Amino acid sequence: MHPLSALPAVSASADAGLTPHTSRPSPPASSASAVRRARPAERRRAGSGKSFQRFLPWIAPLAILALWQAASSLNWVSPGTLPPPTSVFGAAGDLLASGELQRGIAVSLGRIAAGFGIGATLGLVLGFLVGMSKVAEGLVDRTLQMVRVVPHLALVPLMIAWFGIGEEPKIILVAMGTLFPVYLNTVNGIKNVDARLIQLGQAYGLGRWELIRDVILMGAMPSILTGIRYSLGVAWLTLVVAETINAQDGIGFIAQNAREMMRNDRVILAILIYSFAGLLADQLTRLVEARILRWHTSYRPQGDQS
Repeated sequence: MHPLSALPAVSASADAGLTPHTSRPSPPASSASAVRRARPAERRRAGSGKSFQRFLPWIAPLAILALWQAASSLNWVSPGTLPPPTSVFGAAGDLLASGELQRGIAVSLGRIAAGFGIGATLGLVLGFLVGMSKVAEGLVDRTLQMVRVVPHLALVPLMIAWFGIGEEPKIILVAMGTLFPVYLNTVNGIKNVDARLIQLGQAYGLGRWELIRDVILMGAMPSILTGIRYSLGVAWLTLVVAETINAQDGIGFIAQNAREMMRNDRVILAILIYSFAGLLADQLTRLVEARILRWHTSYRPQGDQS
């Protein structure tokens, strides 16, 4: 006999005057139709709310663009000092037609990729060593903290004296700007992993490498990705300075060349390209962050907190 067969479920239902399949009365037909009518309205409200949320971040940039155009059109600001957006877009069209803009963007992206790859890799490796080992912390951390407080942009003349005006100083400066945010956030993330999670992993018999991969790395990942997001912003900021000093190509060279020719529309175009490139890098990092941390409560879709 199945153990559940001994439970008096059916007889209790009979005593209550209900059959097992009708233990809860069905809602009236009028209530059910009202619910069906309400659901499309709720979906429309939810859809309009999501559309507004997607449009909300663009309100301020569009308002600034409109105010900028109005200020130039109404001669509140001299067009020679602050060219209107139409002039900036026209400059972008000219540079696109000549191919100069595409080449400059490609060169700058290559520098960012190389410098960020070197700096982030070093930051992750050193951060894991210091976070996991007291010996490595004693050997490395104090030296890195001393180097960190030196403004890396102040090293531009020295880099040019050491490596000339080629690609090396630009990539090294970007790598230096990238290294420390990743390093600090990696160390902080590892040290703040809940010790109870580590003990639980050990109790389940996880080996050392499994414990590092499945518990420590995952626990430190939010802090690591925050460091990567911050370091991408620093990388673009560093590149702006590096490319305006003895650069022969890239977005910074376009801006520098435009400054010498008094083409403020191209200077503003270069600034806008830098800002949009930084925004795009941040948004891509957010997408990676949401995918890697989909197990985290802060990154689950709303309503899916189970």
